[in-house]
Amino acid sequence: MYNPAELAKKTESIVTNENMKKYYRFRATGFYGGIATADTVGCNLRCKFCWSANSVWNAKNTGNFYSPEHVAERLHEIALQKSYSQMRISGGEPTIGRKHLVALLENISTEFLFILETNGILLGMDPTYVQELAAFKNLHVRVCLKGCTSEEFSWLTGAKEGFEYQLKALEHLIDENLSFNIALVSIRGNKQELFERLKRMNLGGIMIEEEAIKLYPHVRKRLNNEGILHYFEEK
Repeated sequence: MYNPAELAKKTESIVTNENMKKYYRFRATGFYGGIATADTVGCNLRCKFCWSANSVWNAKNTGNFYSPEHVAERLHEIALQKSYSQMRISGGEPTIGRKHLVALLENISTEFLFILETNGILLGMDPTYVQELAAFKNLHVRVCLKGCTSEEFSWLTGAKEGFEYQLKALEHLIDENLSFNIALVSIRGNKQELFERLKRMNLGGIMIEEEAIKLYPHVRKRLNNEGILHYFEEK
């Protein structure tokens, strides 16, 4: 098992260079009703159900370095061409490379909503990161919980810890009055334990969406190799 905090540091040394970061694709997608998307490289988790392949497992040999100004320009071009009002980073963990992310957000026009899709671990580890992000009023954070418990988190990701940092991120987001919602990946039929815990954290009113896992061929193969494909086929 691995430590997500240590993996984040190792990954950052590969996918960032000063305030530049690696991306492998810029595209228009239909998610959220239409959104300009920049697919980044690198993650601090190794989720067994992850749809990304080279961008996570082969970060060293994937993508090219781009400045935050260039990424913002590409996102604006796509959004304007498609008449989108939203932008996001996908494909990897966008909070890796804090300097780059903050500079990117500084270059996003406030007329667009920027959706930050994250596992939240780095935000949970450092409340000052969330405090810095709170300056951007056009930012919405989507925190994807990997499981309902620490045990399920480790089972789904192979990491020895991280779930508690995910929940801590939610607390920091509340503290800074940042717009956010929860996405959840879980094979548990009964999720009441998580829901009760969120209520105790005064998060009972936060929107929770169940994230559907797309069984792309490489995802299906990975899950099959792990002997857990049937859990995801049944959902």
